[in-house]
Formats: sequence, C-alpha cells, structure tokens
Amino acid sequence: MSVTIKDVERQSRAFKKGIASGDILVSINGNDIVDVLDYRFYQVNKAIELCIQKPDGRLKKIKIKKQEYEELGLEFDTYLMDEQHSCRNKCIFCFIDQLPRGMRDTLYFKDDDSRLSFLFGNYITLTNLTEHEISRIIKMHISPINVSVHTTNPELRCKMMNNRFAGSSLDALRRFAEAGIVINCQIVACPGINDGDELRRTLDDLEKLNVECVAVVPVGLTGYRENLYPLTPYTKETASEALDIIEQYGKKFKEKYGRRIVYAADEFYIKADRPIPEPDFYEGYPALENGVGLIALQKEEIELALEDREYDDSLSYTVSAVCGECPYDYLVKNLSLINKKFPNVKINVYKIKNNFFGGGIDVTGLVTGGDLIEQLRGKKLGSKLIIPSCMLRFEGDIFLDDVSVEQVEKELNIKVKVTDNSGESLVSELTKED
Repeated sequence: MSVTIKDVERQSRAFKKGIASGDILVSINGNDIVDVLDYRFYQVNKAIELCIQKPDGRLKKIKIKKQEYEELGLEFDTYLMDEQHSCRNKCIFCFIDQLPRGMRDTLYFKDDDSRLSFLFGNYITLTNLTEHEISRIIKMHISPINVSVHTTNPELRCKMMNNRFAGSSLDALRRFAEAGIVINCQIVACPGINDGDELRRTLDDLEKLNVECVAVVPVGLTGYRENLYPLTPYTKETASEALDIIEQYGKKFKEKYGRRIVYAADEFYIKADRPIPEPDFYEGYPALENGVGLIALQKEEIELALEDREYDDSLSYTVSAVCGECPYDYLVKNLSLINKKFPNVKINVYKIKNNFFGGGIDVTGLVTGGDLIEQLRGKKLGSKLIIPSCMLRFEGDIFLDDVSVEQVEKELNIKVKVTDNSGESLVSELTKED
C-alpha cells in the first residue's frame, strides 16, 4: 500500500529534498504508509527515512532530520489519505435508514471508520476492523477509542446489527482493554430489546473491561420506518425502568471505583419526567457528544457567565431562541436566569415540532430550516433569532433539509445569530444589542 502526494509545501524540508507533487509515499523508516494514522505516527521522529516512488517507477530513499512533531510539508488528496470506510451493518435502529428521501447524498453515508474515532471522536462498531487495524491500534496505542457496543450478548448483537460477525467482533474490546487503551462506549437502547436484563448484562461485562465511560441513549425513531424492524419509542414508564438500571449501576460504580462510569442521556430524564441531575453528577461531562449532561452544563455555564456580567438597565429589547420539543422546558428555565439579571431583555423561546422527520424526533440538533420558517412565521421574534450551531452542517450555513440560514432570514425577515449553545455564548449573544 502507498499514497500519492498531491502537493508539497514550499520551503518545507520535503520540498528542499526534492519531493514533488505526483510522487508516491511508500514508507517511513521501513513502515508502510497506508493512511493518515501511519503517516502521523511515523513522521514524528527527528530522524526519518522516506521511501519515495517517482512517477517513472524509480524508488528513492530520502533522509530527513527535523524537530520532533515538525510537519514534513506533504499534502494529500484527502485528510484520511484514503477512502472513508462505510458501515457494513444494517442495524435495526439505524437513524440513516429512517431518513426521508431527497436529502443531500452525504447524509446517507454511514461511516464506521476507526481513524475517525481517534481523530474526531466518531463511534465505531468494530465489525469493520481488520486484524491489521486492530493490531495497529494496539501497536500505536491509539487512545481513546469510541465504540458503539449496544449489547455484549453476541447473539443479540448479531440480531441488532444484522451482521453475523457483530458478536465475535467484540473480542477486539477485550484486546484493547488488555493493551491499556481507553475505551468509551455508547449504547443505543431499544425498549424490550437491549434494555432490562440485557442492559444489566452489558454493564456487568463492560465493568470487567474497565471501560472509561458508557453513555446510554434512547433510540430515535422518525416517521419513515416503512419495512424496517418494528421498534417502539420510550414511554415515561419504560424510560423510568431503564433509568433505574443506569442510575443503580452508576451508584455502584461510584462507590466501587470513585467514578460513575455509566450515564443516561438527558432525553431519558425528560422522557421519564425526572429532574436533570446537578453538574457534579456528571464528573467533568465525559459523554457530551451523546447528549449526556448538556442541559446541566448549559445551566452551569450561564450561571458562571452571569457572575462576570454587570447589570445594564439600558438593555431593553426582545429576542428569540429556538429548540426542539425535548429540551424546551429546560431551555426556558436556563434562559430565565439571564432574564432575572437583565429584566428589560425579553427572551421568547419557541419550541419547534420536527415535522420534517415525521414528528417522532424531538431533539434540537435535528430541527430543520423549513420547520423553523413554517412554525415561526408571524410570531413575535424581536430584533434577532438565536439558533444553535448543532442545527447546521459543519460549515455552519445549511440545515438538514438544505435550507440555508439566509433563506430563514429572508422568509422570517429577521437576523439569525448562530451560537455554539454554550451558556457563555448564549449570555454573550442575548445581552448585546445588534
């Protein structure tokens, strides 16, 4: 395996050694280079020897001395220096299989790439890992690794993922644990399938592996599940039952190891109609990307940000903020803290029903531009509309339904401000007049 060099940074050490666009990087210090992980790992040394294949097929050995971690100056076609690995599973709860038709192609791509787990925190199922990749993770001690476990019952895992290798692939977890690699786990809980006693079994098994963190998230179901496995959403009763198990194990782990390890997503507390725990409960918020502790963190950040803000009675205006149905009551409570200190700032909070996904999805990050326009038209929005960045793609300009921020502004005749939804950014945006 080898990778083609797209470009070479001018005046870099590689450039000065005559390496050029179109050359092929074969190895570094005798180690084959397949992708970005190989490249990043082996280029850090101060003294390296590159094996370069020239366009005419000649192999050339080039020695370079540099500072440790200094970049060589090589650029490649893609960040991964390879194709992104797609998922081989057909999980019964897969959200992508529940998307409506007609969305942009990139939204239908299912990634299951161990490199993205390390580089960007993506979760992998292990079913896509080759022996080479497992050995490489152990050799390079790539850590942490984020794993979508769902269940440690091999037969049930095969059923849930529709992959006959899903059970045996769990052996990689054991090998990673034995190698001292930090493992963060995710469980998408489906009522009557992998909760109850199966959840207890999974948590017992993960305890033996000394995993760093386990986040349990309720399954999300859209209105587009034709011909898919029959699943039911969590009710107040079933969410309470699952939450009892999660908190029972969290308490046991806390007493035994000094840390909670397993946490429920905020959605579980809301569905069970239970109070969101206080910030200390989350022990540094290790699973925010799974929606664990987002509400508590936002409240904590708002309180801290307000401590540094002086009361200004000249601030007098109306603004609006939006969220999904699930966190609405909590966002109202959190933003009321701002209103208490700045009583002349009126904050309208609007709850957006997710019609785009068929009404079954109620989280903020999946709210679409079209639903914003439809449900906010004619409402009293004030001087600006504040939306969280999680509603938009990475570039921060397009919603899931391909509606742009500019379209929302035009249709609602209001300035839209995008924040990262942290308490600090909300306080900053809500207490300044544009």
